[in-house]
Amino acid sequence: MNDRSRAVHPRRNLWSQAAAVADRTPDSRNRYVDFLRALSIVAVISGHWLMAAPYVRDGSLSLSNMLDYQPWTQGLTWGFQVMPVFFLVGGYANGVSWHAALRDGAGYRDWLALRLQRLVGPVLPLLVVWALLGVVGRWIGLRPQMIKLGSQMALIPIWFLAVYVMAVVLVPLTHAAWRRFGLVSFWALALAAFASDALFFAADLRAVGWLNYGFIWLAVHQLGYAWRDGQLAGPRRTLFWALGGLALLIGMVTIGPYPLSMVSVPGEAVSNTLPPKLPMLALGIAQSGVLLSLEAPLRRWLARALPWTATVLVNGMIMTIYLWHLTASTLVIGAALVLGNVGLTMEPGSGVWWAARPCWMLVYLAALAVCALSFSRFERGGAGAHPATAWRQVVGAASVCAGLALLALDGIGGDGWLGLRVGVLVLPFAGAALAGVLRVGGAPSRATA
Repeated sequence: MNDRSRAVHPRRNLWSQAAAVADRTPDSRNRYVDFLRALSIVAVISGHWLMAAPYVRDGSLSLSNMLDYQPWTQGLTWGFQVMPVFFLVGGYANGVSWHAALRDGAGYRDWLALRLQRLVGPVLPLLVVWALLGVVGRWIGLRPQMIKLGSQMALIPIWFLAVYVMAVVLVPLTHAAWRRFGLVSFWALALAAFASDALFFAADLRAVGWLNYGFIWLAVHQLGYAWRDGQLAGPRRTLFWALGGLALLIGMVTIGPYPLSMVSVPGEAVSNTLPPKLPMLALGIAQSGVLLSLEAPLRRWLARALPWTATVLVNGMIMTIYLWHLTASTLVIGAALVLGNVGLTMEPGSGVWWAARPCWMLVYLAALAVCALSFSRFERGGAGAHPATAWRQVVGAASVCAGLALLALDGIGGDGWLGLRVGVLVLPFAGAALAGVLRVGGAPSRATA
């Protein structure tokens, strides 16, 4: 295909690239890992887009939430909340890659450099765009509160990255714990999460609850190692995990102090996710059991060209899709406001509101496609011939994660220069520079475990 045809048919070109990668997939690869990653992205995006309910009443925009408007929708979060699946898949993939690095004699420095490039590289353009939007918004006279709320809504996805990057940094330790202690390493983290929740509720030590970002998500990450080593294989074992996790989850939300929703609901005194609490671990156990019970038939299905090529295509730009999906919807909502509140005057939860959802989803999807095609190249960069030293990468990753966490909590708007939280915005870029991530370009797209 010549350059002109590639420019005219970008979608065909993307599909042909994915098909070429799919054709080269070795038989030893567990395609179900990549499929679960892609499926999780679809669930996250769909859930976020359905949950958002912007509404203009009396000329004022309210960034409503369907979980608050119609409480019955909170039960749906048990299916749409798939962050545990991301960490399960991450544990499997990190176990595979770290084992291969040890086998081949590769050092921690080279191994970590590749992962930080793939994870941190795509988020930097997102932050640049939102900094520019914040400056422009201030220049045209938008209220600082609007800039803050808009950026908060769009940057929600980066909290996951802040946690997951640190899970990757800790892989040599968590993998060594798995090799030595097996599932005991999972239960130890689960017990630590239980103690954290006990102190949170019984002793009102709210700050202790933030430790569960490590305890709970690393525990699910350990289950990924267990999956990779065959410790969660077989229908009896997966059924035990699925039913056990579900029973724990039901018990926690019915007789325990935990709410029904698996995502935060505005106005609720307690959130299961901010910070994460034991129901998230129970959900992860249940989801792991259910999904692993389906592995054998779905691996046979993924041996076909069409589903596997589609999976490769999504995985080739998966971080870009994840990071930009709320920015895409936020920009669409902003455009609707500028165009005279188009589609924003329907009362959330009404029949006409639900009937309009497919149209909104299609518009969101079109905006996301533009973002993905524009910025996915930042996801495909290599680590370079001379990656930074290991200590620089670790310190840089910590700086990146601190900045991302603070931006996810409060957005970009502030009282600093140009109306931005400059000190917080600097952290991810300084960390990326220290870790050697700040480079543009890339190798050809490829599916990666």
